Amino acid sequence: MSSLASMTNTLIEPRVRTVLDRLFGAAAEDDDTFTALEWDAVRSAGAQERADALAGVYMPISARGGDLLYALVRAGRPDTVVEFGTSFGISTLYLAAAVKDNGKGHVYGTEMSGVKVATARKNLEEAGLGGVATILPGDARRTLADLEGPIGLVLLDGWKELCLPVLRDLEPRLASGAIVVADDIDQDSMAGYLDYVRDPANGYVSVAFPVEDGMEISCRA
Repeated sequence: MSSLASMTNTLIEPRVRTVLDRLFGAAAEDDDTFTALEWDAVRSAGAQERADALAGVYMPISARGGDLLYALVRAGRPDTVVEFGTSFGISTLYLAAAVKDNGKGHVYGTEMSGVKVATARKNLEEAGLGGVATILPGDARRTLADLEGPIGLVLLDGWKELCLPVLRDLEPRLASGAIVVADDIDQDSMAGYLDYVRDPANGYVSVAFPVEDGMEISCRA
């Protein structure tokens, strides 16, 4: 058998593709119905209140962003992957598919909405990826506090004002060379985070990647 024939890519397996296509379709409809006015109504609420109010809203990464996450996990082969902000589990599916194809590692997602936790777990099981991913319910700064390192890859896609505090919490457990990916960097609320990871004094080599609303890819140097 050739090396090409023996390669695996769980993302193209029918059961995974079916779940991803369904979720992206629902997310596209979501974008058409959730108005800027509704966003403004919850913007000033606390993190848990926002999570509860937006329990039916997808807020996903893009498909190309998902492919990028898959590639980074396949390349880095991390033992531990952390995701801040799971929502309905679209990004988790990409991360989990990569971990499965690596034959090592585990994904730990975090989500404040109980509705989304249950749905994300169901989606992972439906895709056959439940065994390589765990969704932790509640405030990430508490649920990740006891997670052991070294952490090889982090995805920050939760509430933007919490991305930097979550990163700072995780820093003592980051592996040397760990990759940190932050989504939606075009949002004004990500300015403080970007200032931090782009300052070499804080120990990162960081670059913006042009995927949808932008991703910042930072290496813990």
